[in-house]
Amino acid sequence: MPTYKLTIEYEGTRYSGWQAQGNTQKTIQGHLLRAAQSVLGEVDIGGAGRTDAGVHAAAQVAHLRAHKAIDIRKINDLLPHDIHIIRAERASDRFHARHDAVSRVYLYQISTRRSAFAKPFVWWVKDKLDVAAMSKAAATLAGRHDFTAFADKRMKEEDSRIVVVERCELARSGDLILFRIQASHFLWKMVRKLVAYLVEVGRGSAGVNVLAHREPWQPTAPPSGLFLEAITYGEPFDRPLEPIVPVAPVYPDKLRT
Repeated sequence: MPTYKLTIEYEGTRYSGWQAQGNTQKTIQGHLLRAAQSVLGEVDIGGAGRTDAGVHAAAQVAHLRAHKAIDIRKINDLLPHDIHIIRAERASDRFHARHDAVSRVYLYQISTRRSAFAKPFVWWVKDKLDVAAMSKAAATLAGRHDFTAFADKRMKEEDSRIVVVERCELARSGDLILFRIQASHFLWKMVRKLVAYLVEVGRGSAGVNVLAHREPWQPTAPPSGLFLEAITYGEPFDRPLEPIVPVAPVYPDKLRT
């Protein structure tokens, strides 16, 4: 069957994650399958990253195999408002979104103020955070490391906890603190646990050397602030570190009504 490479964006708030799980839960893959089958008949869809419940994607990648030529406008018309196929490209018939991926890029948004508009896309932390200390801690994550302390306890014992982190950066953007990490793969809940640790660094209650922490780290940042930002297939990733969903600036007092 002809194979297409899909780039998809979605807001994960209402869904139980990417992976289809039968008819009992709403998933991104499940909605895509139903919409594509209505337009194309028999199809196969597989994603590059299995985002968890509540996690968003700015550019998830999936392969779609179908007997007919794809028409993404017709498929998009059948999708919920919070799932959208950005583009579809003809790919090699051997293309596999997950197996061929070289790296995944995640971005986490921490808000330093309460926002009426951006709550589904940030983690609002009330405490004042030391961004310089958090940035120093994030820099220690680059390279090949054992992330056992930041793996979910339900991971299979035989699965490796070694991850090679290609890039890790943290910066402030207005009222947001942005954390980006890129690696070939991630352990279950690893990114959200690392974010929770970095917040404790910012609060002054955890050491800057993240990898020196050996005990299982229990707190996990909420899914609302996490975005699957990109999937790479060997091409350079050079997007500036900036918000995916911005938090509006607070107007000066003289402009308030």
